[in-house]
Amino acid sequence: MLNRRQFTLAASAAAAAAAAPRPKTILGVCTTSYLTATRPRDTLAFLEHCRSQGAGGIQASMSSADPAFAKTLRAKLDGYGMFYEGMLPMPKSDNDESYEAQIVAAKAAGAAVFRTGCLSGRRYETFNDLASWKTFVANSEKAIERTARAADKHKVAIGIENHKDWTTGELADLMRRYSSEYLGVTLDTGNNFSLLDEPYSLLETLAPWAVTTHIKDMALGEYADGFLLSEVNLGDGMLDMPRVLQIVRKARPKTRFILEMITRDPLKVPVWTDKYWITFADRRATALASTMQLVKRNPPRVPPPVTSGKPVEDVKVMEAQNVGACLRYFYEKLEPALRV
Repeated sequence: MLNRRQFTLAASAAAAAAAAPRPKTILGVCTTSYLTATRPRDTLAFLEHCRSQGAGGIQASMSSADPAFAKTLRAKLDGYGMFYEGMLPMPKSDNDESYEAQIVAAKAAGAAVFRTGCLSGRRYETFNDLASWKTFVANSEKAIERTARAADKHKVAIGIENHKDWTTGELADLMRRYSSEYLGVTLDTGNNFSLLDEPYSLLETLAPWAVTTHIKDMALGEYADGFLLSEVNLGDGMLDMPRVLQIVRKARPKTRFILEMITRDPLKVPVWTDKYWITFADRRATALASTMQLVKRNPPRVPPPVTSGKPVEDVKVMEAQNVGACLRYFYEKLEPALRV
């Protein structure tokens, strides 16, 4: 992992390689866009890099809860005219002091919106039996209750991401059950392909709760045990990006768009294996056929990113290039319609 100095140097090199200054877009960037190789840990260094790329803001964890750090970050954001959204884990207990401190620090730096998630992995890979899934659901519901209380207490919006864990219907049910002015969804536009959810139905259903977003375009492909799923640069995938943005904008006009472009090998979604169905066998008949038809109708338009076997430094360059390409595409092709 990079320390602050190394990340700043890498960011400076990427910026220097640009042929022309980057115009500033309203699109923010989350740290998970650099999940594969760069893995930024310093919030200030990440801000500087995203500014060099032309981003309008960042979505990131606070790398320090020190009030002086929060003050410095806030001054930088104000000076650059950029926004900041936080990233949080789920609270571990009813009196999680570390969790509370993260909210206070990020709020002091200007964050009024946070991304969180219940599962760090993928549902169909994580759970080997139905009992384990049910235990996860019960624990998640307790954590969501604590999250809603924290959001109400601090008057900040906290969005639970559809992170290859909850289906559209399940997450919508959770939002209704734990109704709160401040609890909502981090709406990821690509994750739920892996759970066989129709993408535009997901958007229409969850957009009313979207306090923030992870905007991405997706490519699909076939392999022996199912289908391949890959983030690709905006405009290179199968999603109708203007339609995606308009659905969110219509439901939540003030919700910001945050890019999550993860440069990595295509993910394998093994829908032809028994293990995949352990936690939701009832979806097999209704969702599998329509998703596989979608895969067949939408072969990749461009080769998806592949990072296996490449030197780490090369992958870091790929990450910066792909994020930069997405920001430019958003600014040039998508943002004009949003200004109307």
